[in-house]
Amino acid sequence: MPIAPDEIEGLPENLEYAHWDGGPDYPTDPARVAFYCAPYMKSPEVLARPLEAMTGLRVIQTLTAGIDSLLPAMSRVVPDVQLCNARGLHNASTAELALTLILASLRDIPTFVRAQDAGEWTPGFRPALADKSVLIVGYGSIGSAIEDRLEPFECERVARVARSPRTTERGPVHPIDALPQLLPDADVVVLVTPLTDRTRGLVGADFLAKMKDGALLVNVARGAVVDTKALLAEVESGRLRAALDVTDPEPLPAGHPLWHAPGVLITPHVGGPSSAFLPRAKRLLRAQLHRFAAGEPLEHLMMTTG
Repeated sequence: MPIAPDEIEGLPENLEYAHWDGGPDYPTDPARVAFYCAPYMKSPEVLARPLEAMTGLRVIQTLTAGIDSLLPAMSRVVPDVQLCNARGLHNASTAELALTLILASLRDIPTFVRAQDAGEWTPGFRPALADKSVLIVGYGSIGSAIEDRLEPFECERVARVARSPRTTERGPVHPIDALPQLLPDADVVVLVTPLTDRTRGLVGADFLAKMKDGALLVNVARGAVVDTKALLAEVESGRLRAALDVTDPEPLPAGHPLWHAPGVLITPHVGGPSSAFLPRAKRLLRAQLHRFAAGEPLEHLMMTTG
């Protein structure tokens, strides 16, 4: 476990625990591990390093909603291992950041910060979120949490897109195929879709061309959902703006043109790591380990190795 077990109250007493957060030495023989909670905010290489030696493994639990960092290594895992994600763990924190990026970009907060550094007073009109149309692409639990936080801001409308169309209490969730019809009406497009074969490069030149002039693209999903070259062409022309918590490549190297592109606000993939993370991670682990110890079905099952 990447969190010391003595820091989590109420863990099952019939299990033995080992604390490992990605360091060079293992606290126990990996072959003895049945339940592996992958360290948080570590590279895919670190996450995968002990997997081949975990011959008795039964469960892999991530502390992220996305599982793309582990998927390339799953072919090296023994059969019948359940991979569970952390659905819900980052809802509040990521939704807060999405709203922060929207408001900071629309109200041009980066310009005011630079003006403050220079000791300059720069009044003027800026766009408000009120009366804007927002499109959420990837309407899962985080997408729903983002809409929760948009509700008090008097948006004109919120449209929703997900892999599977459905109806919610708030209104319809459209399929991805409906994007060409929805994009031209959106003032703000928020990406919160998982990274899959279908969503990799989803936001390319065609997608961006359908966005209205002056629209804001907000990415709190994964960097590779967006074609960086296509996005650069749009922001450098001044037609679109972007607020990005994730980039492709990531980390964004020094000197990359995105750093200085006009109308672009960048945060370094901080949607999840906040004060909200640790208490929610502890609750998730405690609940999953109680199910594991009792032989009950685990929550958030994403796949089982063959």
